[in-house]
Amino acid sequence: MYQVTLSQNAKKFLKKLDKQHKERIITVLERCRIRPHAHVKRLVNSPYFRLRIGNYRVIMNIKDNKLLILVIKIAHRKEIYKE
Repeated sequence: MYQVTLSQNAKKFLKKLDKQHKERIITVLERCRIRPHAHVKRLVNSPYFRLRIGNYRVIMNIKDNKLLILVIKIAHRKEIYKE
């Protein structure tokens, strides 16, 4: 099973969310720990992956050799791809 690590940016965003959305994102990330490649899609021209959770998106890096999922950014779908 993979270990999920959140970046400071992701932790900060989760603190701002209401309880319902926060619990849903955490539940989906926990489910993703078992087989992450079944739930994510690779971003075009990028080493990162995207996970859809309702109107929110999670940008993550999956390191298979270390069994690690690094959550880089969590944001609303309108805001996530602007950078």
